[in-house]
Amino acid sequence: MAVFSRDLGVDLGTVCTRIVAGDKLVLEEPTVVAIAVYEQKIVSVGAEAQTMLGKVPESIEVARPMVNGVIADYEITEKFLEYIIRKVSGSNRFFRPKVMITVPYGVTSVESRAVHEAILQAGTRDAYLIQQPLAAALGMDLPIGTPSGNMVLSLGAGTVQAAVLAMYGIVAADSQRAGGMQLDEAIVSYVRKKFGLIIGTATAEKVKLELGTAVRQEEERSIEIQAQDQVSGLPRSLNLTNDDVMEALTDTLKSFVETARKVLEKTPPELVSDIIDRGVAICGGGAYLPGIDRLMTRELGVPAYLVDNPTTCIAEGAALALDANIFPKIQRNLPPI
Repeated sequence: MAVFSRDLGVDLGTVCTRIVAGDKLVLEEPTVVAIAVYEQKIVSVGAEAQTMLGKVPESIEVARPMVNGVIADYEITEKFLEYIIRKVSGSNRFFRPKVMITVPYGVTSVESRAVHEAILQAGTRDAYLIQQPLAAALGMDLPIGTPSGNMVLSLGAGTVQAAVLAMYGIVAADSQRAGGMQLDEAIVSYVRKKFGLIIGTATAEKVKLELGTAVRQEEERSIEIQAQDQVSGLPRSLNLTNDDVMEALTDTLKSFVETARKVLEKTPPELVSDIIDRGVAICGGGAYLPGIDRLMTRELGVPAYLVDNPTTCIAEGAALALDANIFPKIQRNLPPI
């Protein structure tokens, strides 16, 4: 159903894209496109395309046009954005919405420009870029308009970003181009090295969702999965425990902690004291990993907590950034186009 709002907040994610109009989530689609190779035409987009991953003939390519939060295939990204903007706004070519679209902290000017050009070509009237930690803070309703410190840790599928914010801007930040998808890859690698078996990332994600944890659990649980023998190529069953999964995830989780620690190290002391009082707000799909708040609290020495809207706060903040009362205050801190 078309939403005739002039302002849209778009969170263009590596795995999932969300659009908010006003204060309402109007679209949530996997960032996946299926294309007929020879005709170069879109076969399917979003959830339907995702079901085709790894299950199509050579005549169809199923692609994720975003890698680690940035555009990897410009043409496919443009087609994807055109599809979702039309789905939300309708096919009326006279109605062209104004859009605030997110980019990760630390992207290059070339990468930012690619996102800006792609969203304009997708059928929007005006487009602005906002860094994801700033959008997240707005969407969480943190008091970032004051000269006091607020810290956000965004655990996305393709990026991990940590930032300290004050006066509607980013004071200190760091990011790494790795995220929840690297947790899946860590499970794939662990199963191959320890058991000599091959599993796909879809199976690894299922294992992560079933047994994944950031801190050791007292109760032992297990899951049976189907894998392929690395030597014979024959199918084999494997039982994995939550201890196995925690061992597999340890190194990747350490790198997430290190990203947050680097930001605290370069934050002015006056703002660090604020963060100790207020804590670190965790968002993104990685916020759902059991025990991630306890891990961050233990390793950083600062209280960490999960926000109420971890997966939607970035899109909500992007939409809020276009509000007539907010936009003038943050405009100077938006990435140049």
